Amino acid sequence: MNHSPADRPTDQPAEQPTDRPADRPTDQPTDRPAEQPTDLPAAPSTDESADEPADQPAGGCPVGRSGVRPAAAPELFTWEFATDPYPAYAWLREHSPVHRTALPSGVEAWLVTRYADARQALADTRLSKNPAHHAEPAHAKGKTGIPGERKAELMTHLLNIDPPDHTRLRRLVSKAFTPRRVAEFAPRVQELTDRLIDRFAEEGKADLIHDFAFPLPIYAICDLLGVPPEDQDDFRDWAGMMIRHGGGPRGGVARSVKKMRGYLAELIHRKRENPGEDLISGLIRASDHGEHLTENEAAAMAFILLFAGFETTVNLIGNGVHSLLRDPEQRALLQHSIETEEGGLLETGIEELLRYDGPVELATWRFATEPLTLGGQDIAAGDPVLVVLAAADRDPERFTDPDTLDLARRDNQHLGYGHGIHYCLGAPLARLEGRTALATLLRRLPDLRLAVESGDLRWRGGLIMRGLRTLPVEFTPESGRAGSDTLSTL
Repeated sequence: MNHSPADRPTDQPAEQPTDRPADRPTDQPTDRPAEQPTDLPAAPSTDESADEPADQPAGGCPVGRSGVRPAAAPELFTWEFATDPYPAYAWLREHSPVHRTALPSGVEAWLVTRYADARQALADTRLSKNPAHHAEPAHAKGKTGIPGERKAELMTHLLNIDPPDHTRLRRLVSKAFTPRRVAEFAPRVQELTDRLIDRFAEEGKADLIHDFAFPLPIYAICDLLGVPPEDQDDFRDWAGMMIRHGGGPRGGVARSVKKMRGYLAELIHRKRENPGEDLISGLIRASDHGEHLTENEAAAMAFILLFAGFETTVNLIGNGVHSLLRDPEQRALLQHSIETEEGGLLETGIEELLRYDGPVELATWRFATEPLTLGGQDIAAGDPVLVVLAAADRDPERFTDPDTLDLARRDNQHLGYGHGIHYCLGAPLARLEGRTALATLLRRLPDLRLAVESGDLRWRGGLIMRGLRTLPVEFTPESGRAGSDTLSTL
């Protein structure tokens, strides 16, 4: 929860199943590829633009750290790339660390892959979050943001603005994510976690994305926002449409955004009449007491907190469990730590899982407001820049043995939640949800194992997020447990 609820990369929702009961098969995930313009193409790309000289930095194929002029760049944004992008990112770090390429949408952007350059870019005030600075707004209209947010008047959120408006809005919403408030929310997160596991613990099998990782953060962020329990299933459906497999082009997402905008306008009106202690009520009180928060700003803030407040946690849990199940030694160490209630390895382990195969592959769009040089590459005013967090967090110049999972890693200043003023606002909540989910799964289902070969798993093709479509697992059913209630109300 870049990651925060507020500042997390969400400009292109990846596709993912909705949280539906098993008796509604039409909402089960499919194997159809995502079809959003900035995502992967519907089939392995035949566009060889990544191998053309035009996609190389000025001066042709660059000389890498080793001083050797390499062959052509690897093909990006194919299905093979989505499954394991790390070899391609290693090539870019070595030979073309600030790399101009055409994205599947047709928009051209710079990819920043080395840790030092990435950290610099994330904090560089010359790189704006405001799409108005894009040099080609007509060409890129609707291709660099959340589908439908412009028409729904939901643009004024933290992912699209710079100081001073960013400073003002971030200050208002940050009150909901203080360490004290997050700690107070911990029992609710534990309750949600246990009740979701109750639904499948006696079955001996589950899809951890559909049955667990997806609904957990949805219900949690709805609670924080103040969405009444009777309305939370609607939010679950809208969120599912935004990331559903085979959900169609961006129009389907835009329709969900429109529905969500209408509901938020109604909810803000209701909260103004009958405020509570939730986040939306807090935004309204701030607006009514001179903080100059417009209704559109309040709706946009609530929208981005929901939209960005769940998918990062979905992928943190899914990618994290997948990494652990593929590394029995590290999984056994963590399981022992949990069983003996030694919390240290769980704390460092979450950070390592964020670094090793984190939920956010690329930070959201930035646009150069003036000519600048980054990693030795000249970038023109108006050019889009995408910081590749997944590449930076495996840079051997910064991390020892970066391709090795080491849950006890201490020197781990990863960029999984960003850096600078756009650092993930909801990182404390996301970490809480991730720790709770992993610890409870491994404690209650100690022999959890993949139900398919790892190579048979399908990864979503989103440009920004990195996550699994499904994660089928098997385990010995819990025994001696009282019958569980259905989650009619969470």
